Amino acid sequence: MVVYEKKAEFEELKSKFSETAKVLDIEKAEKRLNELEQKMSSTDFWDDPDSAAEVLKESKQIRARIEEVKRIKALIEDAEVALEFAEEDEAMENQFHTYLQKMRRVIRDFELSMLLSGRFDMNNSFLTIHAGAGGTESQDWAQMLMRMYLRWAELNDFDTEVIDVQPGDEAGIKGTTVLIKGSYAYGYLKYEQGIHRLVRISPFDSNSRRHTSFASVSTLPELDDSIEVDISPDDIRIDVFRASGAGGQHVNRTESAVRITHLPTNTVVSCQNQRNQHQNKDTAMKMLTAKLYQLELKKQKDEVSDIQGELNDVSWGNQIRSYVFHPYRMVKDLRTNTETGKTDAVMDGEIDEFIESELVYFSKKS
Repeated sequence: MVVYEKKAEFEELKSKFSETAKVLDIEKAEKRLNELEQKMSSTDFWDDPDSAAEVLKESKQIRARIEEVKRIKALIEDAEVALEFAEEDEAMENQFHTYLQKMRRVIRDFELSMLLSGRFDMNNSFLTIHAGAGGTESQDWAQMLMRMYLRWAELNDFDTEVIDVQPGDEAGIKGTTVLIKGSYAYGYLKYEQGIHRLVRISPFDSNSRRHTSFASVSTLPELDDSIEVDISPDDIRIDVFRASGAGGQHVNRTESAVRITHLPTNTVVSCQNQRNQHQNKDTAMKMLTAKLYQLELKKQKDEVSDIQGELNDVSWGNQIRSYVFHPYRMVKDLRTNTETGKTDAVMDGEIDEFIESELVYFSKKS
């Protein structure tokens, strides 16, 4: 029977889950969760809101991990029962195969979730795209990337909010910032940061010549109120202007869009998606806080590298991925060597293969 051919895969999946679950250490996790719950039941728990927020966040993360492990263990037990029956009754094979298929998916997802253990991995993510030099070509490429990430978010049940978009001169966009909302949005997207390169026959070239275009992608976690960044009012300049692009008469006729410049670092953020200027300002300040926090972390990391005399071979500005549409069709990540010929699927948001290989690659380098 076919069931015997699948039994080896079943045992392999069980072993893989067992090894991954050791990283969590369920007993230690349950003990830590109990400690956090005791803190939350204290009468003075909310006296320090920032500390309380950190406790709530950690407890939520640990509880989710524990529940995930228990669900997978229950699934494995059900699959074992189905396997026993399937070995005696061919009619039960389909049920066992259904369990096995589900095991493949949930154990893979569990392995990935265990790689998302960074401080801000659970957070929402700001994703910003800027067109490189090259005018219409690069601006069209930036818009294609924007659509790719919006489709990826849709396929993975993330909510999205376009914070800012600057239309191109003739086509495409000069830049955009999108807030991708959902658990582990930043964790999944954090290694998408870098230069994305497109090679294709230009639809804007009457001579049908091949062009190379570049666009940069950057990601930032949306920070909660527990993260404090000292921003002096004297260090920022706030400009208001009329929003560009679609948005209705009110958006285009009133100065509701907001641009904030942090003068010491020349960091610029903008938001124009809301009708209300105050809402746009609040969102822009969140983005500025996240950018300055990341700059400080990078500064500290660079200082440590200087002391240790080590060179960081993964820079945020490096070209990370090539999308080739001509003379052949291939998308290749230059860090992990992950590649596929399914370029249309990639541009339609199917980039999980690249994201998963990034998480595994960087977990080994850390």
